[in-house]
Amino acid sequence: MAAVSEVPSAVPSDQSSALAGDGARRVAPEERIAALMDGLHSILEQAVESPSHWQVLLDASANLWRYSGGNVALLMMQMAQRGTDEPTLVAGYKEWERHGRTVLRGEHALWVIAPRTARVQQMLLPDGTRQRIPMGEKLPRGAVDEGKKTLITGWRGQAVFDVSQTQGAPLLVPRSGNTSVEAPQLWESLTAVARGHGFSIHVTDAQYGLTSGFTDFAGRQVQVGRWLNSEERIAVLAHELGHVLLHGPNDTVGKLYGSSVDHRGLAEVEAESVAYTVLKAHGIDRGPQSASYLSGWADAVIEAEHSVAGEGSARRQPASRVDIAKSVLGRVTAASKEILQVTDPPGTGGKVPAAEAAARVQSQETYVGLKQPGGPTHGLEISGP
Repeated sequence: MAAVSEVPSAVPSDQSSALAGDGARRVAPEERIAALMDGLHSILEQAVESPSHWQVLLDASANLWRYSGGNVALLMMQMAQRGTDEPTLVAGYKEWERHGRTVLRGEHALWVIAPRTARVQQMLLPDGTRQRIPMGEKLPRGAVDEGKKTLITGWRGQAVFDVSQTQGAPLLVPRSGNTSVEAPQLWESLTAVARGHGFSIHVTDAQYGLTSGFTDFAGRQVQVGRWLNSEERIAVLAHELGHVLLHGPNDTVGKLYGSSVDHRGLAEVEAESVAYTVLKAHGIDRGPQSASYLSGWADAVIEAEHSVAGEGSARRQPASRVDIAKSVLGRVTAASKEILQVTDPPGTGGKVPAAEAAARVQSQETYVGLKQPGGPTHGLEISGP
């Protein structure tokens, strides 16, 4: 993983104090959210300009794949500001207590953005319209109760701590083994993701242009080149799954990206970033990839969209490179998470495993919070996402 120095960390001092939440004053929730959003904006500004910064975010997303892209960036930023290691395993204060660990005295929380939710009751009115009312209110005459729903009503800051800020009972999590041994299983898991979306996989000698893979939405199939070795086939299939999950005809952003060569280029960045993140989570490092062209494709999309607007289109325009980078990061991490939930890479995805997980550990383990037995340690180690 890239050095901590590569992580965007420079934010104004007033934002830093709002994130730190030190004893000088109590930070209002609105102020903390504003500081988090400003910090995220600063990170994305650097990421869209620098291929190395974008790749650092993808590396972190592979480690912390159970978190959203925005929260991964925020965790990286806050750890870098403190001059400490990158986050590996993150949980709230009470969650650590449930796992027999306590936060070290004097440690300051890391902050992520979490939804503020409310439970409501949904009903179908006699005229066919649907409405939601607060829980406990009586339904109007003739209305049909359609059950309870959870709605996102806003956003809040949530305090979490990295495992390096805690002490107590060790947690055992699986380490990755030899990737060449895991390749057949990973291929099968990726094909299961495709089948789950109604796509069949065909390993074929056919070639579309100069590509090694092709996604046919009309035929509901993904084609992968037979001439590739096993690891290359996995990489191509992971790339094509990025298209399957993000660029279908029913996806509004997918339609946008598919509307011109410029937009198609940005779609390729998304698909390749998904492949990079998924493979990295499984211990396969494919090196620099096409995400390095994010800034160029973002500019091309902005120019194309402004041109369409000039012709009288009412389509909402992307405001900046940062808006596009935020969309790309969010979509890439969401698609990667959906794939990784099926492929089940070693590690925890950045979140504390269930309390019963230790009993299921059968292969190599990482001893979180303790030195590795039987040999030297290189600091706190945790394998996988």
